Amino acid sequence: MTLQIKKLATSPSRSGRHLQRYNQGFRLVVGCIPYRIKQSNKIEGSLIEDLEVLLISSQKSSSMMFPKGGWELDEEIELAALRETLEEAGVIGSLEHKLGEWIFKSKRQEKSHEASMYSLLVTEELDVWPEKDLRQRVWMTVDKARQVCARSWMKEALDAFVCQRGQKAEEARAPSPCRLL
Repeated sequence: MTLQIKKLATSPSRSGRHLQRYNQGFRLVVGCIPYRIKQSNKIEGSLIEDLEVLLISSQKSSSMMFPKGGWELDEEIELAALRETLEEAGVIGSLEHKLGEWIFKSKRQEKSHEASMYSLLVTEELDVWPEKDLRQRVWMTVDKARQVCARSWMKEALDAFVCQRGQKAEEARAPSPCRLL
C-alpha cells in the first residue's frame, strides 16, 4: 500500500464529486491526525508532551485543520485516509486506530458530512506533494493544535487521539478516565 500511496505524491489531487460516497445524504469524508514523537524514539508509553501533530492551512483561508477529504467509491476507507493526508499534507506514515466519527456542517455549503478520523504515525515528510502550493503545513504541540484548530469537531478528534495515546501509556496502571469511543 505504501508504494501505491507514494505514487500519488506526483499525481494531481483527485477532484470532483462523481465518485463520492454518501450515507443517508451525508457525504463521507476521512482524514488523519498526523503525529510524530519529538523527544524520544520510544512510541509506546510516550507522553502527550512528547508528541507533535501536523496541521495544514485551508485552501481558501489561513485557518488551520487536520487533513481530510472525500472517501471515494473505488477505495477502502484506510486508503482514502492515507491518500487525503498525502494530497493535502504531504506526509506518509503508519495508519493506526480509528478515532471515531463526527457529523459536521460544511463551511461553504449547508450540507452535512460524516467524518471518520484516524491517527497516523508519520514516517516520511515529502518535499513535493499534490497540494504543496495550496497549503502550509505546521508541526505543533497538542495544546497549540487545540488552540488553533478551526473546526470544533476536529478538536474533539484531537481529544480522542489524546485519550487513545493516554490509554496506551497508562494501560498497565489504571483504567483511563477517557470516554470510550
